[in-house]
Amino acid sequence: MKNIVLICFLAIFSNGLFAQSTNAKPKKEVKTIEFQVRGNCDQCKKRIENAAYIKGVKSTYWDEEKQILKVTYRADKVTEQEIHQAVAKSGHQTNLVEVDKTAYQELPECCKYQDKDCTKKK
Repeated sequence: MKNIVLICFLAIFSNGLFAQSTNAKPKKEVKTIEFQVRGNCDQCKKRIENAAYIKGVKSTYWDEEKQILKVTYRADKVTEQEIHQAVAKSGHQTNLVEVDKTAYQELPECCKYQDKDCTKKK
């Protein structure tokens, strides 16, 4: 009888140990995305990269020639949509989110990519 009680106790106790190990923290998933962002110059580059660098973003790089923003971020902290929205709020249109018209009007003349190309020399 003691052996049966001992076996039952061990079975219940060992089951509890395994259940605790499944409560591990979720894996930190790091993703890298690229998407189109319109802009003209070095001022745009700074603004776009800074706008995309929100909580959860690890790095940003905007290629002026290709008009592509590359962002590395933690998917458990921020979504791709939130990154697009942050960039659009800075006055720069992405391929998913329309530009904030007020923010666009506040851009320096050189940066108004919808109206003209940058005329400043690098």
